[in-house]
Amino acid sequence: MAEKRDFYEVLGVSKNATEEEIKKAYRKLAKKYHPDANPDNKKEAEAKFKEVNEAYETLSDKQKRAMYDQFGSAGPGGAGGFGGGNGYYSYSTSGFDGFDIDLDDIVSSIFGGGRSRRTKTAQNGPSKGADLRYDVEISFEESFLGVKKQINISREDTCDVCNGSGAKPGTKPETCPMCGGTGQIRQVQTTLFGQMQTSRTCTTCGGTGKIIKEVCEKCRGKGKVRKQVKLNVSIPAGMDEGQTVVLRNEGAPGNNGGPKGDLYIVVHIKHHPFYIRKDDNVLCDIPVTVTQATLGAELEIPMVDGSKEIFKIPEGTQTGTKFRIKQKGFTSVNRNYKGDFIFTVIVQTPKRLTKEQKELFEKLARTMNEQPPVRRKGIFG
Repeated sequence: MAEKRDFYEVLGVSKNATEEEIKKAYRKLAKKYHPDANPDNKKEAEAKFKEVNEAYETLSDKQKRAMYDQFGSAGPGGAGGFGGGNGYYSYSTSGFDGFDIDLDDIVSSIFGGGRSRRTKTAQNGPSKGADLRYDVEISFEESFLGVKKQINISREDTCDVCNGSGAKPGTKPETCPMCGGTGQIRQVQTTLFGQMQTSRTCTTCGGTGKIIKEVCEKCRGKGKVRKQVKLNVSIPAGMDEGQTVVLRNEGAPGNNGGPKGDLYIVVHIKHHPFYIRKDDNVLCDIPVTVTQATLGAELEIPMVDGSKEIFKIPEGTQTGTKFRIKQKGFTSVNRNYKGDFIFTVIVQTPKRLTKEQKELFEKLARTMNEQPPVRRKGIFG
């Protein structure tokens, strides 16, 4: 699948654009690329029109815009989160203030063959709740081994008194008599492009399609209350900085009986004083003495999981030499693979020697015919 254009680029606005700037740019482009305004180039106009609507649907919604700014068009799960027909995007029915163009009807005329005159119920029908984000910090060792964490989140939940209806127990919401339960007041207008159905939000019910005469005392008619919730989350071995664990149906409650959103847990890894992660490999420095490096030695290497590995370095090992222990690194989250443990030998030169030790080093130097470095003259003598 071809990568989508940046939504900000599609609308011709900056990433810091205000809601009003986004709406203004959208309105201009929607008018420009409307197929009825491009009878000689209808197919290309349809594609442009769809692209503009897709960008506006995401950037006009604060939550969707925040998710898009963080994860891009791939969405939080990395598999195409924003785009028509996949759960994150649908054509808006209220793109403008006042009397707004009914985009669902326009899109139906473009892609469904003929304009729709069906009763509009999308706005007050069942809809999925918002996705939520929670950031959790774990240690380097926990990211290596995996860990189970209990987290506390504050979120809205369905009111247990009215079961989300917003009405006082024993009563129920009534259909709005003004809009007939659609949440929209519709009119047909004659425009430059021909006859077009327009709509505005019903002021009687506020677009919900329902009237609550006696509200629930606990949620005050909202159908939702804020709660502190404890959740258990399993973070698998191999999680890296910024990766996410998704808890399905643990987000905000849906509207009008719709499903809950999801909870995206973003993992952050604490700095470790000894180990570094690079891809799925573990890197570290191992100090050795001059004699160990010179004569060779069996080293006891501490692993991330707390175990020890015996590794023999050869005689004459130089400082900065790297050695690899296969498959002792991180478990890859996305594939059946384990990285390696790579350590770098750092030869430590002794700073304080006893008289006897100095004599031994001097004797060693004589046997190796070592000479002090020759001081050379500069280019000016």
